Amino acid sequence: MDFNSLDAQRESCEAYIVSQRAEGWTPVSDRYDDGGFSGGTLERPALRRLLADVKVGKIDVIVVYKIDRLSRSMLDFLNLVELFESHGVTFVSVTQSFNTKDAMGRMALNILVTFAQFERELIGERIRDKVAASRKRGKWMGGWTPLGYEVRDRKLLIHEADAERVRAIFRRFVQLKSATLLARELVAANERTRYGHLLDKGVLYKILHNRVYLGEAVHKGTSYPGEHKAIIDRKLWDQVHAILKESPRKRANNSRAQTPALLKGLLFGPDGAAMSPTHTRKSGRLYRYYISQTAMKQGRSDCPVKLVPAAELERIIIDQVRLLLQAPEVIVQTWSALGKKNANVTEGEVRSALLGFDELWDELFPGEQARIVGLLVERIDMHAERMDITFKIQGLTSLSSELQPRSFQQAAE
Repeated sequence: MDFNSLDAQRESCEAYIVSQRAEGWTPVSDRYDDGGFSGGTLERPALRRLLADVKVGKIDVIVVYKIDRLSRSMLDFLNLVELFESHGVTFVSVTQSFNTKDAMGRMALNILVTFAQFERELIGERIRDKVAASRKRGKWMGGWTPLGYEVRDRKLLIHEADAERVRAIFRRFVQLKSATLLARELVAANERTRYGHLLDKGVLYKILHNRVYLGEAVHKGTSYPGEHKAIIDRKLWDQVHAILKESPRKRANNSRAQTPALLKGLLFGPDGAAMSPTHTRKSGRLYRYYISQTAMKQGRSDCPVKLVPAAELERIIIDQVRLLLQAPEVIVQTWSALGKKNANVTEGEVRSALLGFDELWDELFPGEQARIVGLLVERIDMHAERMDITFKIQGLTSLSSELQPRSFQQAAE
């Protein structure tokens, strides 16, 4: 058309600018007309140019025929007006007597802001209701895709290779009964999520508590049957969470009672004979001891050390192991031994590894505690008035390599 509504609107705006010539208004050379583009979107070429010129200070006043010529969305309109004000730009609507430079225009803008806020809240409520309704129907509503799944057509589908990794994590946790130990294994193997995050202790706990793996959709703490298939069966899930309900210390204590002989094969009496674990029950309570093989077989009354309380002795040995690992001379000696295999190992790495062991000890499975004591202790000789502990320096280097597998991988090989 030779003359259309867009031309008519521009003529009205130009006439208004002429009427304001006394105020120093003059039209800019560029035309910001978006013919053929809907006012319902901000993705319009001329509008993009206008906003760019506003930001660099080329515009003082924006004149439109009607407010909806700028935008038909109340939220978009208010965001644009906020942008204009932040750059000192006045907005004028020719046919609606709307001018943000005078008091009446600003009052009208405040009224519009009030309605816009109301619209925002209504939209928020509708979105929340939609999400809740979709969750109750088991639909996937986006976000981080859990390890073991992939998203297709807005639905969770099992990624079999990653799903098997998740199953292996759950099964291994049941075996170890320690998130700390499992996380160390996963980090040592450089296991990562699909987003590149290492499977450390924090990520591991999120995996173990994620009910998506049961085939459920969760909304605000409530689970609903999901549209996706489960990766973990209920039996394995219940085993894992029965373990998680107990504190790490309680888990260690319960397991320790089942495998009490921490010093088996390491303890010897004054005559050189081995001392073996034994126990007795009184009034329903279990009492554990280490008894001399000589006293047990020959009943010698002159044996200076026949019976030793197991719990007290084990506590003393563990405390000595902890003190040993913190001793500066032991740290230096261990670093020196590791340095012969890997010159890149620093003293600080060795110190961090050995000092970090103290925090780890209480979460270790009893079998793992016994293995580490056997790794560090050569033998323990009991005497009437003292106890001699012989440590293994090669055990310290092995332990350091295990505690910092990535740093000491070459040294451990």
